[in-house]
Amino acid sequence: MPLSKQVSLLKQLDELHAHMAAPCNEELKTLLLQAKALEKWPIAQLISIFERNTTENLIKRHQIIKELESNPDTYNKQAKVLGFTGTPGAGKSSLIGVTCLELLKQNPDLSIAVIAIDPSSQSSGGALLGDRTRTQFPVNDARIFFRSQASHLDLGGMGKTTFNAVRALRRLFDLIIIETVGIGQSEIEVQRLADHTLLVMQPLAGDQVQFMKAGIMEVPDSFIINKCDEDELAKKSHHLLKASLKLAQVLPKEGEQEAEIFMTSATRHKGIEELAGKLLREVRAGESKDLMEQENYFLNKWVQEAYGEFGIGLLEHFKGESSLEHGTFEEKELAYKSLIAKFLSRLN
Repeated sequence: MPLSKQVSLLKQLDELHAHMAAPCNEELKTLLLQAKALEKWPIAQLISIFERNTTENLIKRHQIIKELESNPDTYNKQAKVLGFTGTPGAGKSSLIGVTCLELLKQNPDLSIAVIAIDPSSQSSGGALLGDRTRTQFPVNDARIFFRSQASHLDLGGMGKTTFNAVRALRRLFDLIIIETVGIGQSEIEVQRLADHTLLVMQPLAGDQVQFMKAGIMEVPDSFIINKCDEDELAKKSHHLLKASLKLAQVLPKEGEQEAEIFMTSATRHKGIEELAGKLLREVRAGESKDLMEQENYFLNKWVQEAYGEFGIGLLEHFKGESSLEHGTFEEKELAYKSLIAKFLSRLN
């Protein structure tokens, strides 16, 4: 990059820092208060700000996060994040739909946000966003909010915008449910964002060897065998999965004697009460995952996607820089851009 362009880029980044220092304007504050009251349109608008990758929205994202952080009494929620993952056709969407209704039945004061990620087309880049057709939520119930996202061909089972959307929703809801695209052997990124991950499987999804070949047995905190409409098949699948976990030496989570396996059917409403009870216990239990650790992971991911191995090497070089350790995710993003621009200018 010519020196003149590097100087211009540094100037633009400095100006962007100055814009970010401005407080949240009244329009954004009103939007946040409306979203806190669980009004669906303002929530949708808020998420759109966090999904769109523009300079204007980067500034707004930073200002919104600062507004949330500086008013903990007003925005006092800290949602638990649950990840539902599994192979295509396992019935994740239908299961989430009936489970959410059962959650509201067991705890009427609960507020739930569902983010469903659909795969993007390799050719067109578009996504059908068909999960909403299988989750039949009451239209006028403010306690539950549904949002579809495209995966944008991301190989992690989540879209690039999911992390940002969760940041916006944490202070507004009690529970956030992320439904990933149908996953394979490596698409297990939801565990980075979720406080508790559930793997949804179909009956007779495979024998012990097939279960272990799936490469995702170590990821979930709990297992769900869904579509258990036929009792004998369900019992056989439960036995195979239990044996597979022992064979693969998957250790139970802390405080459990063995890995939890739920047997459910959305059509027969089988096992839904038990699953909802488990999720409510997760909502009430302990602290969420380390948010700083999550931010560092997604910062590394952004650098990898934007700058490749060269960028990751420079990120290690800049390790310990205070500007990369503190502030909002947007401030860290800008700090890295400034550091890399200054590094490149010194090479000329």
